[in-house]
Amino acid sequence: MPKTATPPTTSKRPAHSVRLGAIEVAIWANPNAAGVIYYNATLSRTYWDGEDIMNADSFGRDDLLVVAKVADMAHTWICERIAQDRAGA
Repeated sequence: MPKTATPPTTSKRPAHSVRLGAIEVAIWANPNAAGVIYYNATLSRTYWDGEDIMNADSFGRDDLLVVAKVADMAHTWICERIAQDRAGA
């Protein structure tokens, strides 16, 4: 299991994730008291520290276009999911 540079804040799994190379966006579904689901996203970068796999939330110059791409893909997924949720309600 990979170690993380920052401890996870929750043990639940993301609703969806997108990975391009070392960059990943995790999308989290968070229902409110009325049952409406809100989506949030977290971005991370995986790297090796010796023999350990680590995750970081900082990005270098060469990572930024990939961050933009996975953020765009996450935005598209969230918009589609919201449309599906509304159609099913």
